Parts: sequence; structure tokens; C-alpha cells
Amino acid sequence: MADKLIIFDTTLRDGEQSPGASMNKDEKLRIARQLERLKVDVIEAGFAASSNGDFEAVQCIASHIKDSTVCSLSRANDRDIARAAEALKGANSARIHTFIATSALHMEKKLRMTPDQVYEQAKQAVRFARNLVADVEFSPEDGYRSDVDFLCRILEAVIHEGATTINVPDTVGYAIPELYGNFIKTLRERIPNSDKAIWSVHCHNDLGMAVANSLAGVKIGGARQVECTINGLGERAGNCSLEEIVMAVKTRRDYFGLDLGIDTKHILAASRMVSQTTGFVVQPNKAVVGANAFAHASGIHQDGVLKARDTYEIMRAEDVGWTANKIVLGKLSGRNAFKQRLQELGVEMESEGDINTAFAKFKELADRKTEIFDEDILALVSDESITHEHEKYGFVSLSQHSETGERPQASIVFTVDGKEVKGSSDGNGPVDASLKAIETHVQSGAEMVLYSVNAISGSTESQGEVTVRLQNSGRVVNGIGADPDIVVASAKAYLSALNKLHSKADRVAAQG
Repeated sequence: MADKLIIFDTTLRDGEQSPGASMNKDEKLRIARQLERLKVDVIEAGFAASSNGDFEAVQCIASHIKDSTVCSLSRANDRDIARAAEALKGANSARIHTFIATSALHMEKKLRMTPDQVYEQAKQAVRFARNLVADVEFSPEDGYRSDVDFLCRILEAVIHEGATTINVPDTVGYAIPELYGNFIKTLRERIPNSDKAIWSVHCHNDLGMAVANSLAGVKIGGARQVECTINGLGERAGNCSLEEIVMAVKTRRDYFGLDLGIDTKHILAASRMVSQTTGFVVQPNKAVVGANAFAHASGIHQDGVLKARDTYEIMRAEDVGWTANKIVLGKLSGRNAFKQRLQELGVEMESEGDINTAFAKFKELADRKTEIFDEDILALVSDESITHEHEKYGFVSLSQHSETGERPQASIVFTVDGKEVKGSSDGNGPVDASLKAIETHVQSGAEMVLYSVNAISGSTESQGEVTVRLQNSGRVVNGIGADPDIVVASAKAYLSALNKLHSKADRVAAQG
């Protein structure tokens, strides 16, 4: 494996631990399928023992994903490991990822266990997991802040028990690239059986160095697996960004000398899917997937790029899924052209029925908007009404009146269990009035903790994409809505969030 870098994606597990990023089973499966199209080597689907919802999500992904290894996290105890193994039964390729804290601080303050107790529990956990699956990963939580002598002792023992991957996390983002790389190198040199396992890095971004630390772990330390997430999603400041790691290794193959199995053309679609699902907007200047990643405003830069592209571009935008193509809409835009564009964008619909529903929405949008850009298409197919036919609430129509000096009024017609109802209200603005009009009938009692608007493309004709995050009784859910009318987009997003609050399948992200 010396010449291949394994990409381990933990968007669905560690990424989901971002406050407000909780996903339901259907959303997780949809993202897992996109990760499979991206040819991610390992998909960490969740933490099966943390909740019934997460167990069902891992189980569902394990039964549908065929080309990637599906992994479940578990604490180092028999119950967690058995639950993970049960959830992974249907997988073509399954991995159990078990962990226990090894730093003095964590062992004393969190676990309240002695180093010897942790050592024995780690050994027993790996031995038990190895009897259930052939592929077992072990992580010493807070490994980078652990005593090196103790870490060598425990890692040698778990490799002897059958751990096939050893992951050394920088759990709190404390590492510095050179120091972290040498830390991994020291462990591999001091542990006699280190060659019997693949070494992995898992870095957090608290100091903004997760990608740099991970690359140092690969180049200096000899790690051959990187744990990362789409858009760097994750709790606190996030995780190592998959797209940045992949394109760094691919672009600088002269330095790293490593091969990747990733199909980079699907990176952008994965980024947008995760952003639209979680409501975490990608900043414009984000490397690789930000809206400005391949934009050139400087006249000198523009001149150089026009003369020779590689003067200011080290990667081709098309290689990660960006394209200059657009569909000019109108009555002549056919279903086959629409379907072809979806394929070019790396979007696969579940069924012909879903394609037909999406195409109908496409034609409806074409009547309202002169040009449809790729961003519009991706927002349109992410509309949950396409894939969720039997939701409790559905948008029908909205009218609102707003005038300077007058209090805005709104009336909305929406469905509840298939029956149309109408609500009316005033508010501080047209959006506020519209959402209050919904609440006059629903009376959800939910608290709005986020309202965000993002223009999908760059003109006043652009669709607005609205994210609404609601909280009720400890549950946090996101709703997304897109429409050229921002008030309508807001109502759609609010109804989407209410549907998730109503659904028993949703859950609060497990913290582990």
C-alpha cells in the first residue's frame, strides 16, 4: 500500500457532530452514494451504538454501498462493538473503528481509569472486534497529547490483537505539522510490529492546520490513510478537508509520490450536497470548492490566464467538477438534455419518477427565470420534495404585501397530510409574516436558531437558497428551500424543517 493514499471520509460521523448538522437516514444515504461515486475508499457511516437512528443509518448505508468499505465507530466495549457489527452485516466490505482515550488528561478526568486499565480494555476491544470483522481500526483518542512510551505500548498490543489500521488523532487540533509528522514517524519506528498495520491520521482544524498536519503525517510520518470530511465539516473548527487533501496530493504528485482512487470530477457535487443538506454554506474563498476558487479579478491575472492557463491556475476547474456550461432555458429544453446535464454534474436520481419530478420543477423554473445555471440545477435536485413524497407539510402558494410605513401581511396555502389549509399573519417583514402565517396553523413551538440566505448564482435574477434551523425539545433540524422569490424560498425551508421535526427518523447528532 506504499504507493496509495487511502481516503477515509467521516462526514457522516464526525462531520455530523457539528451543532445543527444532524442528518436523517435518507440524507445520510444520499451523501453516502455521492461519496461512493467519488470513489472514497472508506465511508464512516456513523456511530451505530449511539442511537437507534444512527444504527438504522449505518445499516441502510451498509446494505446499499457496494464499492466503498463501510465503517462504524464504536467505543472500546463489547456492547458498542457488537452493535456496530450488527449494523454492518449487509456490507460488501465492513470495518469496525474502535477507540479509547490515551492521554493522561482524558484517562484521569474523563475515563477515570488507570493506564493499565485502558491498555487492557483496548486489547480486549480489538480482540472482540477482530472476531466479528476482518477489518478493525483502532484510535487512541487524544493520541497526539498522549505519553509516547504508553502509546507505543498500547499500539503494539492492539496490532498484535489484529488491528489492521492504526489511527493517531489530533483530537483537539493542537498539533504543528513538522512535530505531528515526526510524532507519527517516531511511533512507527519504535513499535516493532508497526509494519503489520496501515497508519492513519485524523486531524482537527482548531488552529487552521488540519490539512497541513495530515499531509505532514503522510509525508514525514509515513501514514497511508487520511481521515477527512467534505468541506472540512466537523465540530468546533472542523476536520481536515477531503477536497484539499485530495487535490494537494494529486496536484503535487511530484512531491508526495502517491496515487489516489478518488474520481475528482465528483468533488464539487459532493461539496454542494453536504452544504445544502446541513445548511453550512461554503465560504466563497474556500480552496477547491469555493465560488471564487477559480475566479480571477485582477487584470494581470486575467491577462495571464487568457494567454496561458497555468500562469495562475495550478488545477483545472473541470477536474473537480466546475464547468462553464449552462443550460439556456425555455420551452425547447427537453428531458433528455436535462438528464444529460444531471449526469455531467455527477447527480444520479433514484428513479425515473424522481427525474420526471425534477424535470417538471426545471420547466416551472424555466418559465420564471431567463437562464438556468448549474447551481440552479443542483439546488433544484436537492429539493427534498423530489425524494420525499409523503411528507406531512407541503408548500402550495403564498401571497404577501409589503409597503414602506405599513406592517407587512402574508397569506400562505400549504398542505397538512395532503389537505390544503390557509394561514395569515402580519410580521416585521414579509419573511417574518409568512413564517408566522404557517405557525398560526401548525403551532410547532419550535425555536428558530438560524436563518440564512444564499444567492445561488450571481445576478438579481438568481434563485435564493434559504436555510432554516429549528430546535424543539433538544432536537435540532435544518430545512432548505430554493426559489427566485426569497419569501417563497423561506416558506419552503420552514416547512422542510417542520417536516423533519415531525419525522421520528431524525435524531440529534451523537457526541462521542
